[in-house]
Amino acid sequence: MAFQPPYSPSLFRKRDNASGASVVAIDNKIEQAMDLVKNHLMYAVREEVEILKEQIRELVEKNSQLERENTLLKTLASPEQLEKFQSRLSPEEPVPDTPQAPEAPGGSAV
Repeated sequence: MAFQPPYSPSLFRKRDNASGASVVAIDNKIEQAMDLVKNHLMYAVREEVEILKEQIRELVEKNSQLERENTLLKTLASPEQLEKFQSRLSPEEPVPDTPQAPEAPGGSAV
């Protein structure tokens, strides 16, 4: 993609060819500088994307681990403990559906 200057190079051309070559040389330098900036930005963005992808992977793993722990704790908790915990939740937080674990014979194991 060629960079189109916001001006017409013909405005700066004089009657001799040396000036025209000078304008073309300046345009080429500007285009090279723009390409360099674009390449630098693309590299920086790709690097940042890789960092963010890794952070997302770590957060997904942590979330899965916490969900497994939460499920296990709900399974091991007695209905009284679950009720007490749910009563402590603030009204803004939705109350999650709690699976009722079958009670072991002889009472709660916790």
